[in-house]
Amino acid sequence: MTATADAPQQLPFDPACPLIGVEEEYLVVDPATREVAPRGADVARRAAAGLGPLVGTEITRFQVETRTDPCGGPAELAGQLARLRAGVAEAAREEGLAVVATGTPVLGEAVPPPIHDGPRYEAGIATYGALHDEQSICAGHVHVHLPDREQAVLVGNHLRPWLPVLISLTANSPYWLGRDTGYAGWRTLSWGKWPVAGPPPYFASLAEHEQLVAALTGTGALVDPGTIFWDVRPSARLPTLEVRVTDVPATAGESALLAALVRALVVVSLDRVGGGDPGPRPPEALLRAAYWRAARDGLAGHGVHPVTGALRPAVELAAELAEHVRPALAGTGDLDLVTRGLALLREHGTGAARQRAAFARGGPAGVVDHLIAAFTAPFGPPDAG
Repeated sequence: MTATADAPQQLPFDPACPLIGVEEEYLVVDPATREVAPRGADVARRAAAGLGPLVGTEITRFQVETRTDPCGGPAELAGQLARLRAGVAEAAREEGLAVVATGTPVLGEAVPPPIHDGPRYEAGIATYGALHDEQSICAGHVHVHLPDREQAVLVGNHLRPWLPVLISLTANSPYWLGRDTGYAGWRTLSWGKWPVAGPPPYFASLAEHEQLVAALTGTGALVDPGTIFWDVRPSARLPTLEVRVTDVPATAGESALLAALVRALVVVSLDRVGGGDPGPRPPEALLRAAYWRAARDGLAGHGVHPVTGALRPAVELAAELAEHVRPALAGTGDLDLVTRGLALLREHGTGAARQRAAFARGGPAGVVDHLIAAFTAPFGPPDAG
């Protein structure tokens, strides 16, 4: 979601149907070797001729990032994402390259990754050192318009228990540099090593949030407010609640599905916050275990129930999430889209499952070929890739 003249701070806030936007991170690959290529800046520069500020670079030279404008709903969002992906893919082709949407690099010499120059990146390297070695990872970030930061913090409390279910639904990083990690979403485990990452703490108020951020800044764990990497946070630069827990989805349709679910979670949670509900408070250790299980199993295995802590089939937890947010989905008109999207995931598997199916057909090179084709394909059968 970009900070343009049409950004949410210039638009009215609708608590029943807030605006949404998505940021997606991609990897640039050489289509001949299938390895990651440090040419993200070249692809972004060429793509910007048509996409303007909606495309840019990321921390490593392997990556490209796109950012949608604020959208009224997931159908509009899917159209924007399809246009952005098509523009980036065409720019890459003109450079003799390709772009893929996967949480981790499948092939190539990516450790340590080449980092872009700049004072902020230099400060990050000085602060975090070898934590950057696995930084060539790609996430999908959903922004939901929520200009009241107090509300944003309290809504985040209600989202925390459901974050592992979102990880399961979007798991799309089983491979790391040619090796099957044994996880559906390896990016989650890799990212969790950072000092201020993973599930956010429970906060009773915005003041408590700000006090902890100030204390963390005092420890040297933050370079700036943008390095608060919790998976739910009030955005440092936009009047939004940002949910950044998932791998970059394999297709634009899956990103739209994710955004619809996240917005519905926010709408339901806003209503509960308004009614004085402080939200569930699962033990930190159990929430981290739920993260681990979701990253390992994806949608094909089991997950941890967000309230009871019991082990349940991941598909049942996804259905329970859909039921939890059904009133909001009906109110925004997104119920049919989400119902169809979840049915496709149950039938064809997550991005991770489709990557593994491609590996069975053609090894690591087959995975990359699948990802290249899937980048601009509709969300549907795995053979589309």
